[in-house]
Amino acid sequence: MKRIYVLPVLLFFLVSFNTIEKYTTINARDSIAVVATSQDPLPSWNDGPLKNDITAYVKKVTTKGSPDFIPVENRIATFDNDGTLWAEKPYVQELFAFYRVKKMVEANPALAQQQPFKAVVEKDKAFFETGGEKALIQLVAATHTGMSEDEFEASTAAFFAEAKYPGKNVTLKQIRYQPQLELLNYLRANGFTTYIVTGGTIEVVRAISENFYGIPKDQVVGTSFKYTFDDASNSIKREAALDHLNDKEGKPVGIQLHIGQRPVFACGNEGGAGDIAMLRYSQGNKYPSFQLLVNHDDAVREYSYQEKDNLSLNAAAKNNWHVISIKGDWKKVFADQ
Repeated sequence: MKRIYVLPVLLFFLVSFNTIEKYTTINARDSIAVVATSQDPLPSWNDGPLKNDITAYVKKVTTKGSPDFIPVENRIATFDNDGTLWAEKPYVQELFAFYRVKKMVEANPALAQQQPFKAVVEKDKAFFETGGEKALIQLVAATHTGMSEDEFEASTAAFFAEAKYPGKNVTLKQIRYQPQLELLNYLRANGFTTYIVTGGTIEVVRAISENFYGIPKDQVVGTSFKYTFDDASNSIKREAALDHLNDKEGKPVGIQLHIGQRPVFACGNEGGAGDIAMLRYSQGNKYPSFQLLVNHDDAVREYSYQEKDNLSLNAAAKNNWHVISIKGDWKKVFADQ
């Protein structure tokens, strides 16, 4: 059990331009509904080299007769979620674990005197610091397993309906990055199929992928638990064991398992070195590819943080990936700004 759970738990806590097209602007506060049209496909991106490179790439790979033309069926675009499509300070998955503790204790008050519930209720950080991996394993196992998928889906739906993001006091829908919503929409308008490839659990992200990003459930790749079919109740049960950890080198594996081909467009972020393998995998495509890495360098509008070893940014420099400076490349980060 320790070997199975330690990594995900630590992760939780510690269309061509041949003609002029009109593109939709996405309202990040409320939904992915169309609210306006313009001839600029990326209105929340500052004009400059990066924006030009993105549109130039899309034009060359979608123009029939171009030597770089990519057939529609091969226009696969993969996006990380935490820190790439929405904020990750803290992880939403972490907030969900604490939410589950609250609901479980309300249903069974006796749990408040049992660990790890007691530590969460009493905000006892020392318990997790001294208990280390074992304590964190307990928490995730207790809050994410031991129920049917129907029960879990109901729990995630309730969580997303009422949760507020700490420090910003906004709904979770309001922590999505407006420029990324526009990029997803722009790619889809040009025949790309967009996938979320996340280190978070696949079921939690599936709960909001369509509503938040316009990405169907079957286009989400994520960390997954083992399942069993319970014949008596005619339902799927989740076991306290990990089936696939979809982070770092696990992301290309998850992509192969769920999609079956390399993406031509891949976007991740620096902060945990979790997307390097996915971007490298994309770069090995037989078709022209494009790699993007979000750099969290805006302490005013979002957050400012980097990896201690600078591994992701170093990989980007070495492999000639495109780096998004939130501070320099985005006119706005969230829709409300």
